[in-house]
Amino acid sequence: MIFFTIWPLFALICLGFVLARSGFPSAAFWPASERLNYFVLFPALLFSSLADAPIRDPGVYRLGGAAAATIVIAALGLSLMRYFRPIPAARFGPALQGVIRFNTYLGVAVIASVAGAEGITQAAVYLAVAVPLVNVLSIMALSDNPAGGKSLLLLKTIFRNPLILACLAGIVVALSGLGLPFGSDAFFRLLAQGSLPLGLLCVGAALQPATLRHDLKGLAGVSVLRLLCMPVLAVVVGGLFGLSGAEALILMVFSAIPTAPTAYVLTRQLGGDGPFMAGIITAQTLLAVLTLPLCLFLFAGF
Repeated sequence: MIFFTIWPLFALICLGFVLARSGFPSAAFWPASERLNYFVLFPALLFSSLADAPIRDPGVYRLGGAAAATIVIAALGLSLMRYFRPIPAARFGPALQGVIRFNTYLGVAVIASVAGAEGITQAAVYLAVAVPLVNVLSIMALSDNPAGGKSLLLLKTIFRNPLILACLAGIVVALSGLGLPFGSDAFFRLLAQGSLPLGLLCVGAALQPATLRHDLKGLAGVSVLRLLCMPVLAVVVGGLFGLSGAEALILMVFSAIPTAPTAYVLTRQLGGDGPFMAGIITAQTLLAVLTLPLCLFLFAGF
C-alpha cells in the first residue's frame, strides 16, 4: 500500500531524468523551470499553507522543537566525528549537507500523498524551522572561518531565500488572524498546484549518474547516515518531544528523504567538493526508492 502511494513521486523524478537526457523540451527549459518553482510556485505553497496554520497550537512548537533538535544533534555528531578524524571544509560541507539537508519537493509530496492537506500545513511549519537552520549549518560547515568573511554571505543566503521569506510571511499572516482576503487564497492555491510535480521533474533532470563512479565508500557512508540513521534519530527525538500522528510522520519523512539538489549550488559557490556533493545527491535519490518505503512501513505509526 505504501509503495503504491509513493511510486508515482519517484516516477516523476525518473521522467524528469529521461526528458532532460533526451533534450526535451530544451536544455534551457530545466534551469528556467527550477528557478520558476524555487522563486514563485513553491513559496506560494508554503505561504498559503502557513497563512492558515494553527500557529498557536502547542503541537506546532513541539514539531518545530523536534525538527531543530534532530538537525542539531546530527550536525553535532558529525562535528564530533570530524574532531577525531579531521577533514577539510570542502569535504566536510558536502558530507554534512548530505546528512541534514532534505529534498523539500519530495518531502512535501510524500506528506501530501499520505497525510493530505492538513499534513502540508504541518510540513510548512517544519520547513519554517528547518530551512533556515540547515542553511546556516551548511554554510558554517563549508567555511573554515564561518565567523569571518562568510558571515555576510550567511546573512544574504538566509534573507534572500524565497522559501524562508515565504515561511516568515505566512507566519505573520497566521498570527494576524486576518487570513488571505479577496480570493487571494485561491490565487495562491492555483500557483501551488504546479509546484510539486514540476519540482520532482526538476529533481530528476538534475541527477548526475556519472558522479557515482567516484568515492563509493564516502557516498555509501553519507547515504547510510541520511537514509537509515536519520529516520531512527527522528523517531527517538519525536518520542522525547511527545509527537504523534501527522507530526511524528512529518518529522520522520523529512529525516528519511534524500538531500536537497540545491546543496550542489551552495557547495560550488563556497568552493566545496562539487563532484562529491553531486554524487551524494544522486546516490541518495536512487537509494530512497528502496529506503523510504521501508521507513514508512516501519516507523509511520510510531
